[in-house]
Amino acid sequence: MTLDTVKHATETPEADQPWKELGLKEDEYARIREILGRRPTGAELAMYSVMWSEHCSYKSSKVHLKQFGEKVPENDAMLVGIGENAGVVDVGQGYAVTFKVESHNHPSYIEPYQGAATGVGGIVRDILAMGARPVAVVDPLRFGAADHPDTKRVLPGVVAGIGGYGNCLGLPNIGGEVVFDECYQGNPLVNAGCIGVMKHEDIHLAKASGPGNKVILYGARTGGDGIGGVSVLASETFDDTKPTKRPAVQVGDPFQEKLLIECTLEIFKEKLVAGIQDLGGAGLSCATSELASAGSGGMRVELDTVPLRDATLSPEEILMSESQERMCAIVEPQHVDRFLEICEKWDVIATVIGEVTEGDHLEIYWHGELIVDVPPGTVAHEGPTYHRPYARPSWQDALQADDANKLARPADADELREQVLKLVASPNQASKAWITDQYDRFVQGNTVLAQPEDAGMVRIDEESNLGVAMATDGNGRYAKLDPYTGAQLALAEAYRNVAASGAKPLAISDCLNFGSPEDPDVMWQFAEATRGLADGCLQLGTPVTGGNVSLYNQTGQTAIHPTPVVAVLGVIDDVNRRTPIAFAEEGQLLYLLGDTREEFGGSAWSQVVHNHLGGLPPQVDLDREKLLADILISASRDGMIDAAHDLSDGGLVQAVVESCLRGGKGARLVVPDGLDAFTLLLSESAGRAVVAVPRSEELRFTDMCGARGLPATRIGVVDGNAVEVQGQFSIPLSELRTAHEETIPGLLV
Repeated sequence: MTLDTVKHATETPEADQPWKELGLKEDEYARIREILGRRPTGAELAMYSVMWSEHCSYKSSKVHLKQFGEKVPENDAMLVGIGENAGVVDVGQGYAVTFKVESHNHPSYIEPYQGAATGVGGIVRDILAMGARPVAVVDPLRFGAADHPDTKRVLPGVVAGIGGYGNCLGLPNIGGEVVFDECYQGNPLVNAGCIGVMKHEDIHLAKASGPGNKVILYGARTGGDGIGGVSVLASETFDDTKPTKRPAVQVGDPFQEKLLIECTLEIFKEKLVAGIQDLGGAGLSCATSELASAGSGGMRVELDTVPLRDATLSPEEILMSESQERMCAIVEPQHVDRFLEICEKWDVIATVIGEVTEGDHLEIYWHGELIVDVPPGTVAHEGPTYHRPYARPSWQDALQADDANKLARPADADELREQVLKLVASPNQASKAWITDQYDRFVQGNTVLAQPEDAGMVRIDEESNLGVAMATDGNGRYAKLDPYTGAQLALAEAYRNVAASGAKPLAISDCLNFGSPEDPDVMWQFAEATRGLADGCLQLGTPVTGGNVSLYNQTGQTAIHPTPVVAVLGVIDDVNRRTPIAFAEEGQLLYLLGDTREEFGGSAWSQVVHNHLGGLPPQVDLDREKLLADILISASRDGMIDAAHDLSDGGLVQAVVESCLRGGKGARLVVPDGLDAFTLLLSESAGRAVVAVPRSEELRFTDMCGARGLPATRIGVVDGNAVEVQGQFSIPLSELRTAHEETIPGLLV
């Protein structure tokens, strides 16, 4: 087969090319020819196809995502924002923290273990590429119906992949969620997040500047796994004599990644790199084009010098391979020998594959023949921009009119008790210990809060006890009812979770999971959710530092619920002042903070008891959320509360049951004037938390709430070995524990 060089492409302008098979549209292919002034070579076509894919170019979403850059709140903590591998914020004492959440949804459905494992590996390398040591991971997950046979196939593999990879890296898994809903059948959402820590002066960016600087590829050898991971690219497109199918899902090696991490951190310590990029989606195509585009010159790469696991790989396949555990560094010539020496010490393969040039093109050679000659910005950053049509769905009004507040409520106390037990035992409200116990949550010895706490928290300085907290949240049922409000509720809950732990929320990352952008209904959901999130962040003062968009999550014509997942990062001056959720001492007074209204749209009660989705989600009051957060943080810092738990899915009764089981103590509750027991226990009004206050601090705490204008209602006391609602029912902790803890193992073991 004749090598398709730039010279050959120029001489054969009418040669047929598989642009359609590679996922490109006719006008996109025409645009590539216009940019180059000729037809692309096979290698160039492959590069454009993956870099212009939805995953890499955000071509359907970026017109909406720009709001995150336009509606930027004043926040002195922001050091690096959208556009780099991950955002970076200042957390004080000279420390900077980088964090990000991304998706690995489709690979995890095809091959659950490797799909999830490499999702963890990829997000960890994003954090590493910023110059930080990764210190913790989180994993927001969504699966189909808990009792569906395919959930039993997908979930254990995903959990094993997350645990296997993260545990081998020695990174604690401190947070996340597990949600079941039939809308995710065939489209599980496997989102992964990571937190990294560094000093301000250690921040690194992805750029290739300085003519003569060397391009070094280091880490694992390049193989055939992962080709097609971010587009429809398949190996037979280029050469039918090769194996008919290469694996579309990457294969991870956490031990190789651990070596890569330690090697890279030593290289950073000696200040040997001028720019760095991890190899994730689109592999070398992405790393070379993004580094060159962000730099001040061009780049020349000798592709045949890339170390391979499979000698039969074509140039196109090498460029597209998403083999894991690889990084690309820009190194000044005088530092190359030392760079290679450190790599050899850590048993990490490192190869000089090119250099930065004075020109303005990315040139890639194969055995001396020029096969790629492109302006790198056109590949990396100047892909198509779509203004997809969108409109409010014709069914939205009817969905919202189907008011959940009108559903039949329990007829008496016995039925209320029965529904509470059913709720506590339902898959979404049940204990996820069977899952989280497979993760090492305390490796490295700096974890101070982890699942099932409201937020994960790690200490980042052993002398001062400075720490950071992270929570991830998202409720697809709320967002289906009202995408704008649903996105703000996800933001508010994650913000509230961080504050409930005692940490001050600083910034967010997001993972926006939606159906097909070619469906105007879905695009309206996306536009509304993005607008809601941008407006909410502006009001709360929490900038978006980066994130991920995952589209085409649907089966046939049926899309998943719109699922914007929000990760909020917070800082705490002293982790010893953290607030757990556990009710641990009898005599503690229980206070309900915030206003409780009849709000059952999208609620756990409506789902579990009535299998219903309709009405409006709870109202959002972000000013109240800020006030509640300030109270929770101040009370934690000043020792006024012993425990706090935010109220969200399942309402007050779910929070009380979780706190009682966590601390091994019961609670006696009273129904305040103006509320009925059902609404008190099961409403999902936002902006609320339940706190346990020592009797000695009651006056100081209530005075603070009163002075700040936050409703604080005494609703009970920590006491006994049951959850008792005065005049209604009593459920022993033993019965609650059985209901809460046996559901997930019963479904999955």
